[in-house]
Amino acid sequence: MIKFDIENRVAVVTGGAQGFGLAITERFIESGAKVVIWDIDENEAKKALEKVNSKNLSYQLVDVGDFNKINEKLIEIESLHGKIDIFINNAGVAGMNTTVAEYPIEEWNKVINLNLNSVFYCCKAVVPFMEKNNYGRIVNIASIAGKEGNPNASAYSTSKAGVIGLTKSLGKELAQKNIAVNCVTPAAAKTRIFDQMTEEHINYMLSKIPRNKFAKVEELASLVTWLSSEENSFSTAAVFDLSGGRATY
Repeated sequence: MIKFDIENRVAVVTGGAQGFGLAITERFIESGAKVVIWDIDENEAKKALEKVNSKNLSYQLVDVGDFNKINEKLIEIESLHGKIDIFINNAGVAGMNTTVAEYPIEEWNKVINLNLNSVFYCCKAVVPFMEKNNYGRIVNIASIAGKEGNPNASAYSTSKAGVIGLTKSLGKELAQKNIAVNCVTPAAAKTRIFDQMTEEHINYMLSKIPRNKFAKVEELASLVTWLSSEENSFSTAAVFDLSGGRATY
């Protein structure tokens, strides 16, 4: 395993108790970072702490749809660790698999709020902490669906397209500072998010991947760790594909 230099960096990973988030958390800990998991599922957060078993890992119960709570928890982290270096926006939900015409408005709002609005809230809140130290790395987990638009997944696709646009805007705003903002657009991986999808939709996603297999969470974690390191001093406002050949731009 390549070890990227994030020794003693302080990182927050939203949705860090499982799936992509847990893989990123594990890689960060292995690379010497101090990590705070943000999740709403305390049982999963405790399981993650037991699995990783590191004094450098802790968790906070945070609803990333609540801007005031986000700010409150960031103040706590800065008070404890003295800084916030890395922020990973990973928390998300797949939403229903159905047509636009049949998509419930309440479900649409739920997906947009968690997948897009929360990323805006977290970025808005954490940037001032990074500006104080003139150092920061933000990585937003988007999706290939945000580029291509999956049928019967309009809310998810739209929310992830929004994350890509937000990443590009914020990265350009902060380009003159030592703060990098990038996003990753993975193809599907076998995580618990599959529990929210129909078998038909899962098969559709696999059929679109030229490598004919799903992404590995460990590969995504490796890419995110490099983007979060000091070694990445140039790339910002960028989109990094992890699509198994699916991406066309």
